[in-house]
Amino acid sequence: MNLAQMTEKALVRFDLQEHSKEGVIWNLTEQLFEQGYLTSKDDFYKEVLEREKLSATGFEAGLAIPHGKSSAVKKAGFAVARLSKPINDWESIDPDNKVELVFLLAIPEGESGSTHLNLLAELSTRLMDKSYYSQLMQSKNAEEFLAALDQYKAPTDQPAGTEMNKTVLVITACAAGIAHTYMAAEAMEQAGKKKGVRVYSEKQGANGLEDEHTAELIKQADGVVFATDITPKGKERFRGLPYVQTRVAAPLERGEQLIDQVLNNPDGIVEGSGENDSPDPSSNKKQGVLAEMGQAILTGISYMIPVIVAAGLMMGIAKLGAIPFGLVNEINEPSYADSDNELFVILHHLDKFGFLIFQFMYPIFAAFTAYSLADRVGIVAGFIGGLFAAGVHYQYWGVEEGIPSGFLGALILGLTAGYISKFLNEKIKLNKNFQAMKPMLIIPAISVLSIFLLNFYIIDPVFGGLNELLRVTIESAQGSGEVVLSTIIASATAFDLGGPINKAAGAIAIGLAADEIFPLTARVLAIVIPPIGLGLATLIDRFVVGRRVFDANLRVAGNTSILLGFIAISEGAIPFMLRNPIITIPINIIGAILGSVTAVVLGAVQWYPLPAFWGWPLVENIAAYLIGLAVGALFIAFANIFVRNALIKKGRITI
Repeated sequence: MNLAQMTEKALVRFDLQEHSKEGVIWNLTEQLFEQGYLTSKDDFYKEVLEREKLSATGFEAGLAIPHGKSSAVKKAGFAVARLSKPINDWESIDPDNKVELVFLLAIPEGESGSTHLNLLAELSTRLMDKSYYSQLMQSKNAEEFLAALDQYKAPTDQPAGTEMNKTVLVITACAAGIAHTYMAAEAMEQAGKKKGVRVYSEKQGANGLEDEHTAELIKQADGVVFATDITPKGKERFRGLPYVQTRVAAPLERGEQLIDQVLNNPDGIVEGSGENDSPDPSSNKKQGVLAEMGQAILTGISYMIPVIVAAGLMMGIAKLGAIPFGLVNEINEPSYADSDNELFVILHHLDKFGFLIFQFMYPIFAAFTAYSLADRVGIVAGFIGGLFAAGVHYQYWGVEEGIPSGFLGALILGLTAGYISKFLNEKIKLNKNFQAMKPMLIIPAISVLSIFLLNFYIIDPVFGGLNELLRVTIESAQGSGEVVLSTIIASATAFDLGGPINKAAGAIAIGLAADEIFPLTARVLAIVIPPIGLGLATLIDRFVVGRRVFDANLRVAGNTSILLGFIAISEGAIPFMLRNPIITIPINIIGAILGSVTAVVLGAVQWYPLPAFWGWPLVENIAAYLIGLAVGALFIAFANIFVRNALIKKGRITI
């Protein structure tokens, strides 16, 4: 393989005079940018430094391989620096490592299966070979270095006559999917040769699953090592095998020890006895319940976001298409379903279609939250819980005034469904002739019935009670002045973004406006401030604190949240509330109060229930209204950025 095509003479620096890790990485980043490998050196540099926080990129014998996966990478490649003076404090697997040769790998985000990524993986593997690495270090200039890159002889296999009567399987996976993934796999294979054990590695990296373990190989295996920094795929394949769960860097430090451990003193056995059984919970063995729940919620959010995006886009297209005809709010009325104008018919059904998609937001979230905890056996109960949270059951029960539990209900029911299904799957033991009954009959029956009872006796009554409490509170505050009433309405509206509390506040506020008692200014502003503020936070975080404080999923959700906020669909901000409710909900409430009260005090008045931007021309004193919107949105944006950044530094949350 021609590794030299992945770099060029201008990207190979000899005798670089930098005294810090950050200085070396920045210098090589500038070189990649100047040679056309990057669209933004700042973005790539920050991604590399974020990756540095996950695990050490220094290895041994003076080698370091920092790397970053980023949308700022136009094409895969690497830059190299041989330092004039070794760096002693570069975090390394070998604590005595003094870094003097640095490879900076640039990995395109979302790319897989390409020749370039295969070459980067090959480079990572080759660098594990001491003779190859020594040859690179002996190069006297860039030309010799480039020539040495492709002077590689693969290590010889185990000498003939060595008996190998044990087989160990390995799964390796790191966040970026290149360097550590392949180096860990190579380290385990080399350790196996020294120990006289057959070691087969499956790499779950940027190129997807490589060298995937077959069913036949799994049957022959004596144990499996999960050396991963992210959740490995397909763990259920290995049920019944002894396992060891460790970090992806561990094989580089103690590959032989890991082989001994999995064969003689494993962490446990990958559990499961049927086709639909859950994977072994070993991945959660060393993490607390809160961390386990956080991972499950994040999984649910990742599957829910495309639903929100699709629903919002359908409704947005419909409403924007109706603007020229002055039918933005009327287009969803039944009369337009049979209009003589075919465009009105399409826009009407497109708007209804978007609303229909929204009904599946909570079922998808709850189903995959439960799936993360219990695997496939949790999906059904989780999905049913999500239907309850969306209020679908009220349509079939004929309850016109039913109050859906919204995102809080989906959160509680999804997690409960997962834990119930997981418990049943682990505790119910059946004869092998009846194994199919467990995932197909017993677990669905008990888990779904449990979710029904939980929702019937606790979730629905609790949110009904909250709704009644809110009604009484708002009605009792009518004589307390516009600031107090605005505060109550804004806080209730922003609390659950389209949920039962929000809808109850809306019903009361609209009633007050219809009777010309109190305008809707606070209500309409509190609808749009949270999604706009949270979306803005994902755009400006790196400029405010010099780093990303939201993960890739939430950054995607942020773009959608802004769009949906301007068309008054507050549900675009729900992924943020589900991911970190303790942070997001209070900030949303405070931001909505600040923005609404500011607008009201400055004299903004809105009597019509039109929170989207097309309703702004109907506002009295639009300047005050927009000032209030800006105050609330900016508070939410900056508060989320600073709070999340502080918690990330303390290790309380991760991205």
